[in-house]
Amino acid sequence: MSSQETPPMVRTVASTQSEMTEMVLPNDTNVLGKLLGGRLMHFIDLTGAMAAHRHSRSHAVTASMDHIDFIQPVHLGDVVMLKSSVNRAFTTSMEVGVKVFAENYLTGAVVHVASAYLVFVAVDEHGRAKKVPQLMPETPDELRRYVDALRRREHRERESTRRKDEKKDTAALSEAQEKR
Repeated sequence: MSSQETPPMVRTVASTQSEMTEMVLPNDTNVLGKLLGGRLMHFIDLTGAMAAHRHSRSHAVTASMDHIDFIQPVHLGDVVMLKSSVNRAFTTSMEVGVKVFAENYLTGAVVHVASAYLVFVAVDEHGRAKKVPQLMPETPDELRRYVDALRRREHRERESTRRKDEKKDTAALSEAQEKR
């Protein structure tokens, strides 16, 4: 595709899939020899961003890490494998799911250790939000994740409204108390 052509307006989930592999080294762990949660979140953010970049074919910034489950600890020396894909694309944002596995390279045992949902927003070179292509789920699992992503978005929007209302109520209460 030349730089003059426009990108496709619909992409498949498969075209967004990204993987990252890291070995857990001493600098990545706490005093118990377990991977630091913040370090794992960093890996998740990077892997999620790769899927968002592949879908939007533009810069993408993290808007939120909607949910993360730490299922099992990851040990010093384990190989961490992260897999991500876009679950749904909205106007300028994309929900990305990331699944994390840890492999004990000595035994070959692989376990699911974490899952997360992140929201990324596509931006142009000036940092302004830009439209993203639609997403076309092709398998039953992709369709389930596509439908679930809308449910999570609606929940995020309700929660955002609740927090804004709570902030207004707190400000009004504080102002009323100052007048006494």
